[in-house]
Amino acid sequence: MKYEALNSELFIINRAKFANKLKPNSIAVFNSNDEFPRSGDQSFNFKQNPDFFYLTGIDQEQSILIIFPDSPNSLYKEVLFLRQTNEHIAIWEGHKYTKEEAKKVSGIQHIYWLDDFWNIFPSLIHYAENVYLNTNENDRYAHTVPYRDIRFIEEIRSKYPLHKLERASVIMRELRPVKSDLEVAYIKRACQITRDAFIRVLKFVKPNVSEYEIEAEIIHEFIRQRATGHAYPPIIASGRNACILHYNDNNQLCKDSEVILFDFGAEYANYNADLSRSIPVNGRFTKRQKDVYNAVLQVMKEARKMLVAGTIWNEYQEEVGKIMSFELIKLGLLDKHDVAKQNPDMPLYKKYFMHGNSHHLGLDVHDVSNRYEPFKPGNILTNEPGIYILEENLGIRLENNILITTNGNIDLMADIPLEAEEIEEIMNS
Repeated sequence: MKYEALNSELFIINRAKFANKLKPNSIAVFNSNDEFPRSGDQSFNFKQNPDFFYLTGIDQEQSILIIFPDSPNSLYKEVLFLRQTNEHIAIWEGHKYTKEEAKKVSGIQHIYWLDDFWNIFPSLIHYAENVYLNTNENDRYAHTVPYRDIRFIEEIRSKYPLHKLERASVIMRELRPVKSDLEVAYIKRACQITRDAFIRVLKFVKPNVSEYEIEAEIIHEFIRQRATGHAYPPIIASGRNACILHYNDNNQLCKDSEVILFDFGAEYANYNADLSRSIPVNGRFTKRQKDVYNAVLQVMKEARKMLVAGTIWNEYQEEVGKIMSFELIKLGLLDKHDVAKQNPDMPLYKKYFMHGNSHHLGLDVHDVSNRYEPFKPGNILTNEPGIYILEENLGIRLENNILITTNGNIDLMADIPLEAEEIEEIMNS
């Protein structure tokens, strides 16, 4: 891992929170992520299961965690199983955790090699009534691949058909959206690295630079500051490309008089930042570009006021839509009379602003959450309005990451240039 060692207190506290949510006499099992094949003899870069990382801090494949608070044997209340290394693995793949290193990272005292799992696990599960198993229940995900958690569930069902299976993800969905101070600090670090990459880009962009050259500047800054890399595939979208919401070909020239829409963020220690900005290729917005930019900025500022504890998701999005409709009318893109008689189930603003204004952020870029619960202190949400005018080859999106507190909210990206004039000033300095 490129990032500096994390504080094991985070994972000790997280496991305690999880254990307190279990039914009496329950055992929980969490698997690390699969290694996914990329080609005949290669795998994709390993990315840890966020729930497993949340509870252990272990960033390595082929690992298993057991939590059994009511274990009759005190040695097995928390157990971590790791892949045992050897000289061959060390030469071909590099360093793997030793037991002592894993103790220091996770705070778990009882650690065994993975080969011991099926020797130890049967001696535990027979003393448990409920078995909590994990799956990906992010409501943005559609299951199509039989990943490690799914295969493990089938194995447990086959070997222990009379045990009661429970969903660990229900508990994780309650815990993970509320960030601790340590988690906020790691997300802040990701935001700071993202800021520095954006400043670098502002000083780099000029007419006829390519989108991929800009992408290279971003990843250079990320890796230089010990980020793992991109939190998600970066969007470097100039001109008409900015009207494609998930454009990431990043292979076109950025032409004079166009606007580039950026959507990128650093991943640091598995925690993510998520930034959007729009800048003029030649360093100066046209009047129309600035008018659209400031309309998006106004929606962003008004939306932030609603990112407070107690706000209901659907009501929030509806209010943001009203604000956006007003701005689109001022821009001449919507007619106020048409808006007054629109079908409320199909608001007209969606022609130009077709995505949601916020999502939770954390170990996943689109972090797990319950969209039917009010926002809570400790939630971190994006604030990302946009206006996309295909007929003008113009797309503007602005996005910052907002921490909800008991006394309002904090913009974790407040030090990243946002006002149009500030962006122009840096680009022309």
